[in-house]
Amino acid sequence: MMNVKELSTKLEYTVFALPDPAAQVVNGYTSDLLSDVMGNAAEDSVLITIQAHRNTIAVASLIGIKAIVLCNGRTPSPDMVVAAEQETVALLGTAENQFTTSYRIAAALGIS
Repeated sequence: MMNVKELSTKLEYTVFALPDPAAQVVNGYTSDLLSDVMGNAAEDSVLITIQAHRNTIAVASLIGIKAIVLCNGRTPSPDMVVAAEQETVALLGTAENQFTTSYRIAAALGIS
């Protein structure tokens, strides 16, 4: 377990929104299909995706996901950043692909 600020610093992610730096994350989930995320992602997790739009924040908020990492150099739309701040979901970015990002987050969280 670590907070989203520690995660973003340790893995050197770009920070687009960090409304609650102390929010704790314990797991991660990788998917680009939001219906899959709704059915399978866990509360207090990090969502690893390329879906850089406002609906991703809505799904994260509904589930209790604490952070989203946008992969492959994707940048969020301006309304996604606003929604992340409003819904208290950290929004981070990386140039890495989803496989590498998933592995690095699992390692940082001590998940094997």
